[in-house]
Amino acid sequence: MADGFHTTQWSVVLAAGDDQRGSHSHRALESLCQTYWSPLYAYVRHKVRDEHLAQDLTQTFFERLLEKETLATADPQRGRFRTFLLTACERFLINEWQKDNAIKRGGGRRTLSLDFDAVEARYSLEPQDRLTAEVVFERQWVIALIDSVLAQLRQEYVDRNQAKHFDWLKPYLTGGGRQTYAALAETMNSTEAAVKIAVHRLRTRYRDQIRSEIAQTVASPDDVEDEIRRLFEVLAEKR
Repeated sequence: MADGFHTTQWSVVLAAGDDQRGSHSHRALESLCQTYWSPLYAYVRHKVRDEHLAQDLTQTFFERLLEKETLATADPQRGRFRTFLLTACERFLINEWQKDNAIKRGGGRRTLSLDFDAVEARYSLEPQDRLTAEVVFERQWVIALIDSVLAQLRQEYVDRNQAKHFDWLKPYLTGGGRQTYAALAETMNSTEAAVKIAVHRLRTRYRDQIRSEIAQTVASPDDVEDEIRRLFEVLAEKR
């Protein structure tokens, strides 16, 4: 695992952190930001409270992150993208509050396409009064990670012209399917035995993809297990 580990997205970005970032490293960072910006917005939103200011600050943060060499703040020994992102944002907010400048969008700078409406709706479901901004960030990070994995899995089924199969099987990933396997087999025009195998294969693929997705956001194989443990801790806390 270690030999191939350094090809993951965050490892590529970290490896270029001490030098001028190349195009491959920049694309890797932009891809990570595109996938995991929503937890950061929830963090800013929890601190700022004003929806539009939180959107402006989040957009500005990612503009600057993609333009400047801010990777010096990342500790290679604890090189989790989640930790780096939160630390960099904390410093950014402190600087912005100290400057007390009005934040404006655009200005011709390179930006990410951020769907604030969808994330704002999801954020509004959080019990903000009893959660810290850091806890909200972690909860939204887990949601973003799982959403990314589910989107990848569904695309695999779409590529095989089996999108409906995924939609039928998806509720059984976590044991939440309401139909019996026999009833599901009838829906899918299959057999109960075949459905059980399909569910087992999807669950296995889901676990593998969770591990692969986490590996994209850490710099060491040792960190993968720690992140998986934290993932399950956050999921348990959400119940």
